[in-house]
Amino acid sequence: MTSPFRIDVPDTVLARARRGDVRAFEQVYRLFERPAWTLALRLCGDAEDAREVVHDAMLHLFQRIGQFRGESPFWGWVRRIVVNEALMRLRRERGKAFEDLDEGNEPVDDGSMPWACLDRGRLDAALTRLSEAARSVIWLYHVEGYTHAEIADMTGKSVSFSKSQLARGTARLRELLGAGEVDIPCTSPLAATA
Repeated sequence: MTSPFRIDVPDTVLARARRGDVRAFEQVYRLFERPAWTLALRLCGDAEDAREVVHDAMLHLFQRIGQFRGESPFWGWVRRIVVNEALMRLRRERGKAFEDLDEGNEPVDDGSMPWACLDRGRLDAALTRLSEAARSVIWLYHVEGYTHAEIADMTGKSVSFSKSQLARGTARLRELLGAGEVDIPCTSPLAATA
């Protein structure tokens, strides 16, 4: 799956943003607002938290845009800022979501996605029932395409933690989806994402 962050920003817009051009900042913001909010919502599980993550991430981006060296795609740099802001928020606001979980040596997930053929509403409802750590790792790994090493770096945990959360989260999703435990709530904030 391709990340919705794969947005090409013209070099002229980036150059203007580096010089402090407010209109250029607005263009960058508008380009990345939706994918940033969707990613933040998937990681945090709450629409208001997602809005605050986007606000903080964009502020961070604009304050540090001069540090972007162009060694990697700009969209990847923006995505990393959003992920970091969301993970920091989870740690700060939710009692350190990643700190209290053990790093048990569970088998690595086989890579199959039990949700690949499901309707979006059931999947969204099931994802909201996972722990924040499992939901974040599943999303970062399967949707955003991060490796276990990159996820470990972002969360401050080990590679085995990432693999363990992926395996646990995937197993729990299989349970929820296979047993029909998931009803589709009409007001699920995740169902509203594109």
